[in-house]
Amino acid sequence: MKLCDSHTHIDQYSSSELPGILQRAIDSKVSLIIAAGTTIASSKKCINLSTQYPLIKAGVGIHPTEVQSFFDDSIISTLNQLVKNNPQVVCMSETGMDYLPGSPDKHMQEQAFREQIRIGIENNKPIIFHSREAHEDTFRILSEEKVYSVGGIMHYFQGDIITALKAIELGCFISIARPLLRLPELETTVKHIPIKNIVLETDCYPQPFKKHRSSWTEPRHLMDIASKLAAIKGLTVEEVASITTNNLQSIVKF
Repeated sequence: MKLCDSHTHIDQYSSSELPGILQRAIDSKVSLIIAAGTTIASSKKCINLSTQYPLIKAGVGIHPTEVQSFFDDSIISTLNQLVKNNPQVVCMSETGMDYLPGSPDKHMQEQAFREQIRIGIENNKPIIFHSREAHEDTFRILSEEKVYSVGGIMHYFQGDIITALKAIELGCFISIARPLLRLPELETTVKHIPIKNIVLETDCYPQPFKKHRSSWTEPRHLMDIASKLAAIKGLTVEEVASITTNNLQSIVKF
């Protein structure tokens, strides 16, 4: 059985912790971890990790809340070269739109999102995107930029079935994470999303605000998500692992 974690921020953990985190992942049947960049520096770190650990592949991207200016030619060129020059890069991640109060200017976010989609299309890399309080604009941009030509993944999905179906219509998969374990309304929605359109993730990152280190989310928790999805769909965990891995492999080449 092989599970694939389509979205993590494993680059944010202490380097001394990584061997243990990765061994726990392997012990929990995780065979692939995608490390998502959030800035240029973070993207470079994800690439470096992917050269050190065979389990890790890299995403390159600038998170919408990290967009500090309109992208100039220098930023675009740097991102493009990171993708072109590093075969460990398998996707554009993390990019998208975020309209929470205090987020960067919407026009800057949109330009950054469009440029990252274009880099993905130029390099035949799928777009793993973030959308918070911004679905209408996110889907409009994805449609206008023809994301279907490379495919995409709506990461950390917590929306309703209408939102899921809109993403699927654009050629995107729906990525399910730990909220499935605690949100009854999400469980209801996931019942109606075909498993052929689902991938899995943990979106893990260091969580010092939690009382115990053992409760931090790690890639090993992918097994819990897969088990819950199996129960919802009336499948075995092995079937869920196989289907969701094949789904991810259909657009992310690894």
